[in-house]
Amino acid sequence: MKRTFLVVALAAAACTGAPLTVQAQEGVDKAAAAAFDNRMFAGPPGAKAYACFVRRYDENHLAQHPKQKVSAMKLLGSAEDPPEDKATNYSFRLGVTYRHRSGNFDSSGYCNHAIAAESGREIRFECGVDCEGGGITVGVSRDNRSAIARLGRIMVWNRNKPDDDAGEALFAGADDKIFRVDRVDLGECAEPVTDRKELAALRHK
Repeated sequence: MKRTFLVVALAAAACTGAPLTVQAQEGVDKAAAAAFDNRMFAGPPGAKAYACFVRRYDENHLAQHPKQKVSAMKLLGSAEDPPEDKATNYSFRLGVTYRHRSGNFDSSGYCNHAIAAESGREIRFECGVDCEGGGITVGVSRDNRSAIARLGRIMVWNRNKPDDDAGEALFAGADDKIFRVDRVDLGECAEPVTDRKELAALRHK
C-alpha cells in the first residue's frame, strides 16, 4: 500500500486532533495576498487551482554542492474555495529523493500567507505539517517561472512504507536550505497522488 500525501496529512492531524489549517499572519494585505496567488497559480485561483514545480539536480550541480542530500524535489501547491468555507484553503505536497538513498519520500500540510521576516515586504506561503512536523516557506521567483522553497525541518515519509513510524525529519543542511524548483505541467506532480478526482484534475488542467 502506497502512502499518499493525503494520508500523511490526515495521519499527522490525527495525532493531535488539531484542525488541518495554518493561520494567516496578521498584517498581510489582502490585495498583496491576491497578487501573490496570481503569481503562484499563473492566474486567479478560482474555485480550485494547482501549481506544480519540479527540480532534478544533475551530476554537475551535485558535484558543486557535495553536502546536498536532496537529488530531486517536487512541489505541488493547491488553492480551493470550498462552498462551506468563507476563506480559501491552501495546501502543499512535497516529494523528495535523496542522492545516496533509494526510495521516494513525501510530506504535506496546509499553508497561508505570511510576510518574509528578513525583508518585511515579500509575501510567501508559510506551510506546516501537523504534530510538530516542521514545514517550509514558499515564494515565487521574479519571473514567476519558479518557486523558492526554504527549508528548516520537515517530516517526510517513505511512500512505500505506510507505517507512521517510517517518518523521519529532513533538516536544512549546508546545501539543503533553499531550493529553486521550476514550473512544469501539472501532470509531473500526479505520480504520488492516488485520489481519482484529484488525478483527473491534475491531468486535465
